[in-house]
Amino acid sequence: MRSIWNGSISFGLVTIPVKTYSATDRTSSVSFVRIHEKDGAQVQYRKICELDGKEVPNEEVGKGYQAPGDETIVPITDDDLSQLPMPAAKTLSILSFADPGEIDPLQLDKAYYLGPNGASATKPYTLLREALEHHQRVAVGKVAMRGRESLAMLRAHDGAIVMHTLLWPDQIRPATGVVPDDVELRENELTLAETLMDSLGELDPEELHDDYREAVEELVAAKLEGEEPAAPSASGASGARVLDLTAALEKSLRAARGGGEGDAQEESASVTPIRGRKTTKKSEAAPGAGKRSGAATKKAAKKTAPAAAKKTSAKKTAAAPKATGGRTKAAATAKKSTSSRGTTGGTSKKAASKSTAKKAPAKKTGRQSSA
Repeated sequence: MRSIWNGSISFGLVTIPVKTYSATDRTSSVSFVRIHEKDGAQVQYRKICELDGKEVPNEEVGKGYQAPGDETIVPITDDDLSQLPMPAAKTLSILSFADPGEIDPLQLDKAYYLGPNGASATKPYTLLREALEHHQRVAVGKVAMRGRESLAMLRAHDGAIVMHTLLWPDQIRPATGVVPDDVELRENELTLAETLMDSLGELDPEELHDDYREAVEELVAAKLEGEEPAAPSASGASGARVLDLTAALEKSLRAARGGGEGDAQEESASVTPIRGRKTTKKSEAAPGAGKRSGAATKKAAKKTAPAAAKKTSAKKTAAAPKATGGRTKAAATAKKSTSSRGTTGGTSKKAASKSTAKKAPAKKTGRQSSA
């Protein structure tokens, strides 16, 4: 790894010589060049003077300062810049130590690795790194790089000291006009959102990759081989507008817990819909299906009703003789038992009449009482 800047860290009376290395690689990101569509040749950017319209070579390109809202351009030379007081030149002066939470992530600009420059810098470098990590603090200071002064933050990371250049506070735009008006949230919605956050688990950096870059690489490879590019797979995300926030949170929570899409549909009955929301009808997806189904049901009912009536009457008719025969057989048995017993006396007749009164229906009981 090649160093891009050499300087030192000023930590009180301690000076630590360091080398600066770029911590990020933007060359792996997808970038395109401009071409002439007629012949495929690359379109070059040329530096043209606005006065004479001629191309300006690099050695004749200088610097100028143009104030915001002013058309006047003031030429600035390297000699002019060298005379400006820059106490932080080649030195990162630590001003204070702060809690990492006090640094607004909006201020983070570029990241660099800092390494010790020479054997004498190894021990103070290690001391500063261990102090930052053990005390759980970050160092904030000023540094001059590439002709300008910037804020900088130092933190311990993966056995090294990382420097983040920071934007100045007046470079952060306010969020005026972005924040929505007061929105009322229900308690269960906030609870579901927090539960969903906990269910998603921790982020694994090894699983993160640029899907778009891989798709572009496959597209380019297919074109080089003269093949037709494969059609992109349909995205699982739906572009429909979410009407029920609670239902969406519950469905997302089930998916995060491993329930999947099918379980989310099966358990849709437990979702509490917003008042006034209309459920989706199946007839909207297939017009006329409900009418055809209803008509078919009515015809089937008409055909089934007469057949069912015939079967029911036949069963009743078949059951009647059995009941009649049963009663006749019971009566004959009663007579036979009476004749075999001979004279039983008044007590047997009273017992038989009581038994008959209990077994007989309401109509027969009425007749006996009237008699």
